Amino acid sequence: MAYSDQTMSTRRLMAIIAVALLHVVLAYVLISGLAVRVARQVQQDLNVFDVEEEPPPPEEEPPPPPPDVPIPPPPITPPPQRIELPPRTNVAPPPPPPRPTPPPPAPPPPPPSQARPAQARGNAGRWVTTADYPSRSLRNEEQGTTGFRLTIGPDGRVTNCQITSSSGFSGLDEATCRNLQRRARFQPALDAAGNPTTGSYSNSVRWEIPN
Repeated sequence: MAYSDQTMSTRRLMAIIAVALLHVVLAYVLISGLAVRVARQVQQDLNVFDVEEEPPPPEEEPPPPPPDVPIPPPPITPPPQRIELPPRTNVAPPPPPPRPTPPPPAPPPPPPSQARPAQARGNAGRWVTTADYPSRSLRNEEQGTTGFRLTIGPDGRVTNCQITSSSGFSGLDEATCRNLQRRARFQPALDAAGNPTTGSYSNSVRWEIPN
């Protein structure tokens, strides 16, 4: 009976070991196959994505050579010239100009002039009136205007009578001067100093026959 139990234990142990080895082999096969499949997949992915190389940049054109600029010749400096200075002479300064002579004082202004012409005294229209009409001129119905110029003395009296424009009738012209020399009175003319002097007076007489 004891032998039989021992045989059973040995067989069971062998069976357990065989099962364990089988599990190990299966696990190895599974792991190896999975690794190969993953490696193939990665290799396929790497073969699909190719990296293209970038084209080289275009070559830059070289800059043009600089133009030929002629080198200017060096400046020629003339040799210094000797300048002979004239000998120094002591010249006396010119005398100052004479002071201008002050102008003479201005003369005093002249006194204001007092000159004036002769002026009629009284009513000059009453010197010759229609009452002085000559009888002959009335009969002949003579009418007209007589112009005259009187010379007035320093005493204011008429010294001369001159007909400057005739009325056309000698009787009327003579009556004009005759009555003026008898009746006309004046304030005499004055010179610049205010002294009485000879003057003149001009006017006219209109002769008209009364109605």
